[in-house]
Amino acid sequence: MLDLFAGAGGLTNGFYAADDRFVTKRAVEFDAAAAASFAATYGQKVYAGPIQDWLHEEQTPQVDIVIGGPPCQGFSLLGKRDENDERNQLWQQYAQTLAKAQPKYFVVENVATFVKSKQLLDFHEATSPTGLLADYAFEWQILNAADFGAPQARKRAILIGHRRDMEKPVFPTPTHVGRHRTVRDALEGIDFLPDGRELGPARIQTATRPMPGPFRTIDLHLDRDYRAISLKRFAAIPPGGNRMDLPDDLKATCWLGHLSGSGDVMGRLHWDKPSVTIRTEFFKPEKGRYLHPEADRAITHLEAARLQGFHDEHRWVGSKTAIAKQIGNAVPRWLGQAIASSLLPYVK
Repeated sequence: MLDLFAGAGGLTNGFYAADDRFVTKRAVEFDAAAAASFAATYGQKVYAGPIQDWLHEEQTPQVDIVIGGPPCQGFSLLGKRDENDERNQLWQQYAQTLAKAQPKYFVVENVATFVKSKQLLDFHEATSPTGLLADYAFEWQILNAADFGAPQARKRAILIGHRRDMEKPVFPTPTHVGRHRTVRDALEGIDFLPDGRELGPARIQTATRPMPGPFRTIDLHLDRDYRAISLKRFAAIPPGGNRMDLPDDLKATCWLGHLSGSGDVMGRLHWDKPSVTIRTEFFKPEKGRYLHPEADRAITHLEAARLQGFHDEHRWVGSKTAIAKQIGNAVPRWLGQAIASSLLPYVK
């Protein structure tokens, strides 16, 4: 495999879980901390830098499968969407890699709104008879990770492509509709009381500078130093509740009289449901339903990583904020595993 925009290895995690015949030949990741996490976990297979530089500096390896999720911030539902965001054009480097690597199959993962973007239309145009990817075709579906065994509701656009001389693959069949795994399943055995607040003293030299790490997932059961008002708010929110359950004297000024909007802000996760989508700032309860189901705190990095399907021995490099970003940007292991399993019959 060739893993583009690899992050800390979330999609790789799923493919490796599916079968040991999936092996990463090369990975490419711009973020130095995420690249270091990938290397610490999967070996020194990662190019730490922009994909444009990698395409210029290295010969593209010939592989069976290319996987990856080009950055999606420009058309994410979070924040201000900008179709002209330069990060939205990175699919072009993905396409250039396909043209050079000539894989049998490829997988693109992105936010659900990608299917309504101009970039998807441009990608499809590239597979026309006169396009850069004339030898390829692809189809897409929006898949919910919870339907494949993830204890997390996370809808993603998945593109699966094939070289036209290869058999057309099928998408994975959902296995857990009506019987979703839950937060309780994912957090089983984790103590309500975190192990501390700070990362350990380990340091590693990355491609750019020394950084904290590597740390195991199991080492990341870390709390935050909350303000007194935050602790009072947490204590006042009942199981399954949110900011709307707070008495007026504990509400932020902007919440007073504001009874509409997201019901997830300052919300508690439900023990017996999948979690909401784990994003990069899961450690901030004001960003969504990220309060522990019972404890008066946000979920820890360990708990978020478990909800994403990372094993306890996965290695992480970077600050707490950097590691949170890596966790939140990842593909849940169960979804990656399902996609990989659906491809396996075609690449044996």
